[in-house]
Amino acid sequence: MKPAAGATQISIKGRALRLLGQREHSRAELLRKLAAHEKEPGELGRALDDLQARGFISQERVAESVVHRRAAKLGSQRIRQELQAKGLEPQIVQETLAALRGSELERAHAVWQRKFDAPPANASERAKQTRFLLARGFTSDVVRRLLAASGSTDLDESI
Repeated sequence: MKPAAGATQISIKGRALRLLGQREHSRAELLRKLAAHEKEPGELGRALDDLQARGFISQERVAESVVHRRAAKLGSQRIRQELQAKGLEPQIVQETLAALRGSELERAHAVWQRKFDAPPANASERAKQTRFLLARGFTSDVVRRLLAASGSTDLDESI
């Protein structure tokens, strides 16, 4: 779509700032989203270098944002996938996941409780609950421990 007569074109940096104003974006995401708007080679890279130098682009903030939005619903495996898809450095991904490890079982329990809130009555129901939790990115060890504890009379104390 061509701009209307007299309309001003938004610069690459302006487009990047608009995206960053909506939510945190990684450099890789901005490169992918803004590549079509680059008029001359290297323009996008220079704009993103400047924004990164000024602190507008931060891998740590992107990781924190993903955890804040998704940790209550997803396990560490799915969060790892999302962080990697955003093009974050492996070290940032590992540090973020290490911080989540301590709460993995509690988060899985909360997700399980919202969906089922009853121990599996038979093998079919157990398989259904297992698939549900695995699809949310919880590890098989966490799922096994959670479902084993779900049969106890005082679930909250066993977790």
